[in-house]
Amino acid sequence: MIAFEDLPAGRIIPLGEVTVDRDDMVDFARRFDPQPFHLDEDAGRDSIFGGLSASGWYTASLWMRAYVDKVLTGSTGQGSPGVDELRWLAPVFPGDVLTFEVEVLDARLSKSRPGLGLVRMRGTARRGDEVVYRFVSTGMFLTRDR
Repeated sequence: MIAFEDLPAGRIIPLGEVTVDRDDMVDFARRFDPQPFHLDEDAGRDSIFGGLSASGWYTASLWMRAYVDKVLTGSTGQGSPGVDELRWLAPVFPGDVLTFEVEVLDARLSKSRPGLGLVRMRGTARRGDEVVYRFVSTGMFLTRDR
């Protein structure tokens, strides 16, 4: 079980990789982000992306799933007060292989809530060496002795 004490500044946790599935990507866009370049090959080719591209929210959802599977499930995680930075740095396309990780930037105990730690982290998704998605947020984790 991952608790606050397991998340010191500097720790990098690999979250695995996923191959972007075209049908899943388009289904997500239909439901949540129905912009033409996320739905249609021709519209994608005619866009600045040069091809059918994933919604940034889809990319974020893929990252989140990997994070839940590798870190949050069975952890002392208590949610998050929010995201400080969010960047979609390059388009994501069907068939791309994305590699996910999270890096702990800093961790501190809450001054007002004993037994709770605040962990500031940077999440990334890479296609090869290129970072295509990056964000910074804070997670809340209970300590082992709460």
